[in-house]
Amino acid sequence: MKFGKIIGSRWFVAASGLLLGVVVVLGVRFLAYQPPARVHYHANFALYVNGQREQFEGPRYYSEAEMCSAETENEPAERAHMHDNINNVVHVEDSATTWGHFFTNLGWTLGDGLLQAPDGTVYATSGNSTLHLLLNGQDYTGLGSFANRVIKDEDRLLLSFGDQSDGAIQGQYDAIPRTAHQYDTKPDPASCSGGANDAGLSQRLKHLF
Repeated sequence: MKFGKIIGSRWFVAASGLLLGVVVVLGVRFLAYQPPARVHYHANFALYVNGQREQFEGPRYYSEAEMCSAETENEPAERAHMHDNINNVVHVEDSATTWGHFFTNLGWTLGDGLLQAPDGTVYATSGNSTLHLLLNGQDYTGLGSFANRVIKDEDRLLLSFGDQSDGAIQGQYDAIPRTAHQYDTKPDPASCSGGANDAGLSQRLKHLF
């Protein structure tokens, strides 16, 4: 009898209606959730020191499939990196990623008129030796630090340190491949982007609240 009175009370009806409404709202949010699109685009680049192109040899310079997981996708190295021993393509997988971020991930430091190699060697503009910067055909040499410039889709960047003629610098820039657009149109074989837009159970549950 007591139980029947409780069920019939207006407070129970109101509470039941509220609970049902919450369940419906959460259910709609759970089913309708779409994860944000993953940033994923490419740029081309080359680095020269005293006329010799840096080849970036060794696995430390390349991000492979085993590094790409829910635990590593937000790590600094996953923001901008290279894959598959291809040393002229930057894979950008986070918004507002800069050239400074990319070179730091490679172990190089990019400063105002200087480069520092992973072994600590500093290449600084002095005398006839200059750090030349060409981006998309425009010369930024001597215009301040380039580290905070955001990498844009299909950028082509040349960094060249040394006593090089204008013609040699232009030749180095012209030799940079134009493959960024090609990489934009196909999935990376060893990228963190695979399945990035699939909403898993854990993502949906986090979105509920």
